[in-house]
Amino acid sequence: MQLHQSPVDPTTMFRMPWSLTDNVLGWLEPTKKCNLTCEGCYSRNDPNSEKSLDQVRSDLDIFTSKRKVDSISIAGGDPLTHPDIVEIVRMVRHDYGLKPIVNTNGIDLDQAMLDALVEAGVAGFTFHIDSGQKRKGWHGKNEIELCELREHYAQMIADVGNIGCAFNMTVYRHTARFVPDLMDWAATNIHRVHTMVFILFRTMRSEEFDYYAHGKKIARDDSVYLDQELNAEPLTTPEVVELIRTREPLFAPAAYLGGTVDPASLKWTIGARFGDGERIHGYVGPRFMEFVQNGHHLFTGRYLAYSKPSVTSMGRAMLPVFGLFDKGVRKSAGRWLGSSLTHPTRLARTVHLQSVLIIQPIDHMPDGQTNMCDGCPDITVHDGELVWSCRLDEKVQWGCFVHAVPREGAAGTPQFKGRSAAKAV
Repeated sequence: MQLHQSPVDPTTMFRMPWSLTDNVLGWLEPTKKCNLTCEGCYSRNDPNSEKSLDQVRSDLDIFTSKRKVDSISIAGGDPLTHPDIVEIVRMVRHDYGLKPIVNTNGIDLDQAMLDALVEAGVAGFTFHIDSGQKRKGWHGKNEIELCELREHYAQMIADVGNIGCAFNMTVYRHTARFVPDLMDWAATNIHRVHTMVFILFRTMRSEEFDYYAHGKKIARDDSVYLDQELNAEPLTTPEVVELIRTREPLFAPAAYLGGTVDPASLKWTIGARFGDGERIHGYVGPRFMEFVQNGHHLFTGRYLAYSKPSVTSMGRAMLPVFGLFDKGVRKSAGRWLGSSLTHPTRLARTVHLQSVLIIQPIDHMPDGQTNMCDGCPDITVHDGELVWSCRLDEKVQWGCFVHAVPREGAAGTPQFKGRSAAKAV
């Protein structure tokens, strides 16, 4: 595998203060049923997995007793396939006082469903759309062509008003070249797309490791995860940052989450940029992230997960205020002012703040230790305990997390010598 020197230094970024017990999110799965097949999915489709409202309430009780959160991501499966999804959203909002965020492929979202969810108190939607999905009418379309579908959902949410809208894309090595295009698309649609998330595809590494559950070796075909023949050269966050900068040199992540084994690894890499739909003026710096997270926690007792569009559209007000102590915002303010003086019509344009996330999932260390996201927001509930949602199927299938053991003399093993978890997948 070709190794890339990291262009991002975690010591120059703000390490998000999220922990297991004090975080921004909880990950609620009311069903494992899904109406779409996604190549990169790590969850089994189970049509008979719908939880009752009492079971959902029990999960939420566990969340609120074990973790302080700002929002609840309602996921699955696809949560819109659950017959009581509207009541689940209502429960999260009104019974628990949390922000319900629906994570969906969007297939079952029509206007009637949207209206009902808005009435119930939904705070936002995260749409997962990428070319690795077998989506009727869109199969075979590339990421640029799929932007037509993304715009459809973005406009549906924008027409409601003041509801958050985010998009996830699973990034494979063969689709990584489209990441700059998606960044351009999100910049153009910054008025209605509030967050863009790139999730790097992961697989088992059976050429390098054997996998065990309760001391017994498992067959790779027994796992929900695909194997490395589809992922011979896994992507890493530094590569994606480098790729984005070929098109957008200003791209500057300001915050990150490290790993449970290697705290310097880049598991969640987070940036936020100011733009007006015609131009990106710049990115916030680490002081901005620190102020927002710690300030919100100071006044509300919770870290901030999602801001309303009415807040993210206040970019012009943020520039002079946060520019007083954040270098990135100060530079963004200078670029905005210079651009406005050159083109005075830009003074009338709304400046929005848009988040960009890169998520690099599980890394295997050379000795087989699993480097997870330390303080991962996407923790879910299983058997009364909090577990990583991306490994929930291991718990369901085997009752434990799978353990990786390096294979003696495996052809791929030498690639790990001297590598950090930030580069190993």
